[in-house]
Amino acid sequence: MEYDESGTTTVDGEASASTGRAAPLARTALGTYRGVAGERADIWRGIRYAEPPVGDLRWRRAVPLSATGDPDAIIGARTFGAVNPQEPNPAVRLGPDVVFDEDCLYLNVWTPPGASTRAGRGLPVMVWLHGGAYVLGSGSQPYYEGSNLAAAGDVVVVTLNYRLGLHGFADLSSIDPRFESNVGLSDVLAALRWVRDHIAAFGGDPERVTVFGESAGAGLVTALLTMPAADGLFDRAIAQSSPVTSMYGAERAARVARLLLEASGLDEADTVAAVDAIENLDAARCSGLTSELFARVPTDWPGTIAFAPVVDGDLLPEYPLDVYRAGRALPVPLIIGTNRDEASLFKYMKSPLMPITTEEIERMFASMAAEYPDVVLPERAQVLSAYSGLKPKVTGLGVARDVAFRMPTLWLADAHAHRAPTHVYRYDWCPRMFKLLGLGAAHATEVPYVWGNLGSTPRDITFLLGGRKHGEAVSQRMIRRWTQFAHGNEPDAGDDWPTYDSGHRPVLRIDAEDRVVANLDGDLWEAWGEEPLSFR
Repeated sequence: MEYDESGTTTVDGEASASTGRAAPLARTALGTYRGVAGERADIWRGIRYAEPPVGDLRWRRAVPLSATGDPDAIIGARTFGAVNPQEPNPAVRLGPDVVFDEDCLYLNVWTPPGASTRAGRGLPVMVWLHGGAYVLGSGSQPYYEGSNLAAAGDVVVVTLNYRLGLHGFADLSSIDPRFESNVGLSDVLAALRWVRDHIAAFGGDPERVTVFGESAGAGLVTALLTMPAADGLFDRAIAQSSPVTSMYGAERAARVARLLLEASGLDEADTVAAVDAIENLDAARCSGLTSELFARVPTDWPGTIAFAPVVDGDLLPEYPLDVYRAGRALPVPLIIGTNRDEASLFKYMKSPLMPITTEEIERMFASMAAEYPDVVLPERAQVLSAYSGLKPKVTGLGVARDVAFRMPTLWLADAHAHRAPTHVYRYDWCPRMFKLLGLGAAHATEVPYVWGNLGSTPRDITFLLGGRKHGEAVSQRMIRRWTQFAHGNEPDAGDDWPTYDSGHRPVLRIDAEDRVVANLDGDLWEAWGEEPLSFR
């Protein structure tokens, strides 16, 4: 008897019969998963990795699945699982026929054809954590279709959903302790434990796991490296545009909780009524409140976001950057970097997420000085020295980029390089169309190159003005570097990419032609200084 535990999105055109190969099977203690034999990879979709986070488990940390079922049961794994409820966003394509449900803790697996049948030959595993500012996205987005990456890199690829926004990254424990902190972060840990326990059945090696992610997903990666609970769950890490310092303490988390009560028309003094009302919020209302707070918080407090992992002294014991600087992060080799024009995407989308105008940036620094009087801020003239000769709008984009992404990345890399091999990059490649639009090498534009999914939709305008040949070469090199690293080798593409501590802070500049540049960010180090700045 076969059953499908996700029961959601069907993906057409990938029936095993079309390849002439039998549907792949993965036999685990939880049951035997039947997937799809794709053209380039074997695929399993919609595999539950934790108990449904509903009912008594809502706003509580993920509970592992118990292996009490029939190990001989055949479980259909051909359709994607449900996605955490979220407001539609044209910039985040979730794919066709998406189903939203709070029962969303599912993962997906891609392997080279036949990998699950090769006993004793476990392949490296790459576990992807999607971005989306902790409020958007899923592991089933079309950009993250893993067939090309698995086939080209000879790796097992895993993507996953985790709880978002109000469901996953609102710490409501200041309202009542029955609400647990960091439940979205606990989802990621549960998925990594599932990988440790069951990925061998799919042809993966649980001893060779690389966790990688972009934006919020990269923030999760850099947080995991500082968490004792994550020790032993992965042995390598890649962080693409990590908001390293967007991790907040209990006071800021409580402020967001109060805003939630205010937006819901609840009295924080009446705890019983507030708890009851929150527990009875339906998924649609939660999504609406997530969007409302997502827009309000960075508008009222430039440079901050509403939802992020919280330093709770427990699951995330300390501020991650403090752990790195103290030399106590997990000794895991790391690739980390940012894109040259990170902030241009937020300007293009008219997003409130990053302070871009001169006024917003001035408010951000004034707020930081008032809220954290012990923090020594660099002089305004000193910071602006790195942007001399640029127009005010361009300067604003540069400051926003560097305070949010580039400098936190460099501060982290400089510290972690003394703990484990650390390679730093800057992604500069952009096709002509993106230059014309004023995007450049914007935030997230490297993602399809890492996955080998270029121009994957009919409406994709990336190469409308040419550049596909160069883009495909960039993609091939990135895939080679990322997967070579996952295999335990140096992340080279026929060249030498030295570690960050090898002298003069070398950075790989990824472009039409890659080049290692010594002290590429020297002007930024001069302007911003060695002492990290962050909102807490």
